[in-house]
Amino acid sequence: MDYNLLATFALLVGLELVLGIDNVLLISIVTDRVEKAKRNKVRIIGLAMALGARLLLLLGAAYIVKLNEPVIGSFSYKSLILLVGGGFLLYKAVKEIHHVVESGPDHAEENAGAAKLSFSSAVLQILALDIVFSIDSVITAVGLTDNLWVIYSSVIVSFVLVLIFSGTIASFVQRHTTLKILALSFLITIGVTLGVEGFGGHVPKGYIYLPMAFALLVELLQMRFVYNQERFKKKP
Repeated sequence: MDYNLLATFALLVGLELVLGIDNVLLISIVTDRVEKAKRNKVRIIGLAMALGARLLLLLGAAYIVKLNEPVIGSFSYKSLILLVGGGFLLYKAVKEIHHVVESGPDHAEENAGAAKLSFSSAVLQILALDIVFSIDSVITAVGLTDNLWVIYSSVIVSFVLVLIFSGTIASFVQRHTTLKILALSFLITIGVTLGVEGFGGHVPKGYIYLPMAFALLVELLQMRFVYNQERFKKKP
């Protein structure tokens, strides 16, 4: 048994799961605009297509690595893709925050109905942004090992884990407005990060995900506090 390959496999699964956090947040926002009866179908098909796209990207890994070479001034194809993806993510997140904040309780259903996404549009959004997120993942995976079995198996295992938990997380986020705004704020942070990296900068992932985790923990504690307060009020 090659323990180095096992360690590499575990590391790649961890990296893919970190990437999966971004995807789950994105899916929770995109599927919220789809008819309720179609949300699970959009989530599963969108993730399945994203998995297929990522496996295809891995097949062309040698070409993907060359995306770092400058093509327009100092900008490479990778930089341009990150800039476009980050810009779209910013646009999407800010637009959704505006919709959530400006939709009063009396008009929430009306506004939500007026802003429904089609099935194909929702799937394509999930697929397109997953490809943007996948570029760094593919380059990192190829840099860690040239064993395609390890890379493919780590991608598939992480996909199954994301698929198992994405529905529960997405539903939970959709039921709580404050968590939805927090998730959208995370997406803004990720969009800015993609833009910074597109311009050649580097933002350590720990600087992003640790504050996110802390903010989420604080919000969950606040929700627990409100729940307990309401429960005690109902007691005779």
